[in-house]
Amino acid sequence: MKTILFVDGYNVIGNWEHLERIKRQSIAQARDQLLEELADYIAYTGYRTIVVFDAQFVQGKESESMYRKMKIVFTEENRIADEYIEAHARDYMNASTNVIVATSDATEQWQIFGQGALRLSARELLIEIREMASQVQQDIKNIHQKTPKLTSNLDPKTKETLERWRRGSMPND
Repeated sequence: MKTILFVDGYNVIGNWEHLERIKRQSIAQARDQLLEELADYIAYTGYRTIVVFDAQFVQGKESESMYRKMKIVFTEENRIADEYIEAHARDYMNASTNVIVATSDATEQWQIFGQGALRLSARELLIEIREMASQVQQDIKNIHQKTPKLTSNLDPKTKETLERWRRGSMPND
């Protein structure tokens, strides 16, 4: 089953303490950090992800772009992210697709839930991302422990020769 994840970008930024601190200095940096954290998460989960930022901080026409397999949407002036998400989430709802909306906006959660989408609070999303990162680190550690080391069975002279070659020196230098 395919999963589509909609993220209310500014709502998540405002509810993640570390991003809220960054936002006080630079909203652009907070957006970039959010996208980086989401990119790792969606690479792991395989979710098709649409991150929506409303015109609260960026004025102009609606724009869409792609970043690390995520669709990034800036709504047009006077259109909030909630409206965009509600309108477009319906487009993806069918028997073979799960739609998840990440927001801590209670009204938005009820609206989306009423349409048949699943909801994920900003806090729950952060917990999932941190658990995923921890799992990835554990998987990497396990792989390293199970991978045989080439040099473990070599005699000291051969190890020394290989090390010199690695450093760009020839054996008789």
